[in-house]
Amino acid sequence: QVQLAESGGDSVQSGDSLRLSCVASGNISSSLCMGWFRQGPGAERERLAHIHVGLGATYTASSVKGRFTISRDNAKNTLYLQMNSLKPEDTAMYYCAAGISAPNCYMARSFTTWGQGTQVTVSA
Repeated sequence: QVQLAESGGDSVQSGDSLRLSCVASGNISSSLCMGWFRQGPGAERERLAHIHVGLGATYTASSVKGRFTISRDNAKNTLYLQMNSLKPEDTAMYYCAAGISAPNCYMARSFTTWGQGTQVTVSA
């Protein structure tokens, strides 16, 4: 079982940058998928990016591509989401999630463990 703890959320101005962190502890498998999701007020949860821990392969949603970058520091068991050029519509609760690839990170069932979330608020 993996435990996740996110941090880095803040209230910022439009155009600012933030970096979210997610520290993973527990059973870190090379078959692990880790990803970032967000859910804004009244909106459905949206997948932003994911990474396969063992393969290093990444995916970034087209809605944030070019502004958001996912990365991982294996030595620190930490997942990052670098967010640049933030917009008011990026305001949401951001969640880190992880799970065993089943059979790949594109499948929703690959994400079975969730962090508590970190709030990002972007004002105009």
